[in-house]
This record gives sequence, structure tokens and C-alpha cells, in this order.
Amino acid sequence: MKYSAAIDLGGTNIGVGIVGEDGTLISSSSVPVEDASCAEGLISQIAFAIRLGAQGADMKVSDLSFVGVGIPGICSGEKGPVLFAPNIFWRNIDLAGILEEETGLSVFLANDADCAALGEYHFGAGKNFLSMLMLTLGTGVGGAIVSEGKLFKGFGPYSGEFGHVPLVHGGIRCGCGKKGCFEAYCSAPALKRQTREAAAAHPESLIWEMCGGDLGKVGGRTAFDAADMGDAVGAAVVEQYISYLADGISGFINVFRPEVVILGGGVSNQGASLIDPLNEKVAELCYSHESVEPPKVIKASLGNKAGIIGAGMLGF
Repeated sequence: MKYSAAIDLGGTNIGVGIVGEDGTLISSSSVPVEDASCAEGLISQIAFAIRLGAQGADMKVSDLSFVGVGIPGICSGEKGPVLFAPNIFWRNIDLAGILEEETGLSVFLANDADCAALGEYHFGAGKNFLSMLMLTLGTGVGGAIVSEGKLFKGFGPYSGEFGHVPLVHGGIRCGCGKKGCFEAYCSAPALKRQTREAAAAHPESLIWEMCGGDLGKVGGRTAFDAADMGDAVGAAVVEQYISYLADGISGFINVFRPEVVILGGGVSNQGASLIDPLNEKVAELCYSHESVEPPKVIKASLGNKAGIIGAGMLGF
């Protein structure tokens, strides 16, 4: 059996796993990001995470076949460079070249949502479907289409930026610099922002009480938890958030018509309280829904492991 080191690079944590060529995750751990804006320092942290991962699997780095890295941004092919990764403030970074020097292993790169989609398609919630759309709702919003085992990449390596499809004309500024992106309304930070704004406008709400008047304590679950306890303000936040999400997803379905839509990322952990009303709204919004049943939205099954497992497949 051959093994790889797999990296899921985020804005706050570096996930690392040792993955077998059959998709088995041998070990996994996480290292907090110290300073994402310093590319060389972050790449050194990635190298440290790889050594840590190998140690956790009772291996040496030299026992591994390659390193696969999921990037929260755009890569110019499997060797890079990383052209743009807004959430870690990177532009034109030769991650693969530098990391190969530090580890002595070949390094393969892909967008992190592409990695998660490959993991779910082959080993998770998508394994019983020929085609799927995957969306990851985390620090940003990533997306990918997989059909018959292959990623749909369009012309060149730059497609699949579902998070940066315009959703609201002239809307809130996104981390990419544009206004009104899907990500600016449907990411985890967007949900937190919407919750804080609602709490500030309604200090009588349960949300305000739950965070003790400190809006810095608002999390991604806060509005959902408040809604579950009967708070009207929390319910309104959830309704608005799901409406934004349904608008975007129904548009993607109308264009690509996958067999299934799979939601991953931290926000998807809300489970049925997110998925059930989302399916109702998506079904109403999809083109010709009276004649053709829209695909279902389901939750990813691999959780945080999807991106790791997918990255671990990049060189096999």
C-alpha cells in the first residue's frame, strides 16, 4: 500500500492526514495558522504539519509517496503557482516548489473545494451518483462539479469559483474585492455577520441574551440555536440565510443539473434545520420544477475529512 500526506489549508488551521491509495485515512491532526499573510512562514508550518502527520502514523516523511494540498483559491495547474487565495492573502506563491524543497517529496495542488468534492464523490455521500455539485460553506464558499469521476474544469484550471458568482447586485463587499458575491452572503462569516446585525437591531432578542450583549461571541450556530428555542429574530436570520443559499443553489442547478447537491463545511453541521427548509426553497426556485423533480440537497458524509482524503488522492 502506498501513502500520501494530505493538507487541507484554511485561514485558521492546517489540516493534515496520512491517506492510503484506497482512500483510507490513517491518521489526522490539525495545526493552527500563525500568520497566513507570511507565505514563507505558513509553508514552513505546512512542512511541520507533514512531519507531525507522518509521526502520528508511525512513518517517516520519506515513506510517503507525495504531498497533496487543497488550496483555498486558484492554482495554475497541479504544480501551481497559487495565483490568488484571498482568505490567506496570497498572490503568485510557488507553494509546490518551496514545499518540495522542504520535504523532498513531489507536491500536487488543487482547489480545496475540488479536493473535498473528489473525497465525497469517491468515498462519501456522492459515491452512489454519477454527477454531483459540491458546495463547502466555511470561511469562504467553495464549489466543484464532478461527473463520471472527473472534475469539470471548464477552459483551463480557473473554473469552479462558485463562491464568487454574483448574488446581490451592488451588495456587500466580498473578500475577493468584488461586491455581492455568493460567498459574501452564504459563508460562515456571512452568517455570523447577519446574526450580529440582527442582534444589534433587536437587543430584546434571545440572540442578544445568549451572547451576553457581547456580539463578538456570536457564532455560526447562534441564530439556529435561538430559532430552535422559539426566538423570532433568530428564525428571521435563519430564514434570510437559507433564502440566499437557495437562490444561489437553484441557479447552479439550472445551469448544471447534477444528480445531487452535497453541502460540506462547518455551516452544513446544522443538519436538518438547514437541509430540510433549503430543499423546500430550492424545489420552488428551480426551473420547470412542476415538470421535472429537482435534485436533492444532502449533507456531506465525510465532514472535515473530505478535503484531506481528496487531497491525498491527487498524486495517485
